[in-house]
Amino acid sequence: MRVDPGGPGAGPLPHVLILGGTTEARRLAESLTAGPDSARVTTSLAGRVAAPVLPPGETRIGGFGGPDGLAAWITAHGVTHLVDATHPFAERMSFNAAGAAALSGVPLLALRRPGWTPGPGDDWHVADSLTEAAALLPDLGARVFLTTGRMGLHSFAHLTEPWFLVRSVDPPAAPAPPRLEVLLARGPFTLADERELLSRHRIDLLVTKDSGGSATAPKLTAAREAGVPVLLVRRPPVPQGVPQTGSVDEVRRWLSR
Repeated sequence: MRVDPGGPGAGPLPHVLILGGTTEARRLAESLTAGPDSARVTTSLAGRVAAPVLPPGETRIGGFGGPDGLAAWITAHGVTHLVDATHPFAERMSFNAAGAAALSGVPLLALRRPGWTPGPGDDWHVADSLTEAAALLPDLGARVFLTTGRMGLHSFAHLTEPWFLVRSVDPPAAPAPPRLEVLLARGPFTLADERELLSRHRIDLLVTKDSGGSATAPKLTAAREAGVPVLLVRRPPVPQGVPQTGSVDEVRRWLSR
């Protein structure tokens, strides 16, 4: 990424701002800060986890104040490239990134993991939102492993009959379903972990978002093996016209170009 260090065409390192919080964002930061051709990298985290595992390079935590605030930060800090590596359900941040890129003139690339697709033996039911998932849930299961994130628990708070298991890094806040057990843990979790969890808690329904990728996929495999149905929430729309990739290597090639 460095431009002819010490030579006639030498220039400053590119400053890559990664909108992060995902496994892919961490891998990208690790890749860009390693070796002789390293770049200056700042990873921005939303701040929803009390004690996040910080990636290499510089970090900032908290919002920017919409697309205008993000564009101002980009300009003030000499950012040359913007990478949206947020969670597939961080819809607002992706649209803010697209707006900020247009305002600042800085190129934007989205690093998005591929979504999941059902395979042989899967019993999947699909919802367009957490609200729709909550409406479908009572007819599908009574002992529910709810993996849609602690910030969305309020969508299920009115369901008084099902029993819910929620796994989270930090304790969830109210409102939440009344019959709720919270397991505080930080991933990644292996297939053996997920098999044991489903069996120990007698889970008969898995509710999850289509986060995609391999880091959280073992729960889907465990559900398939156990004959447990899956209620999957579709991804929200993404900004039109933003180039995207699922590969860290492709981001590196984009930066080199």
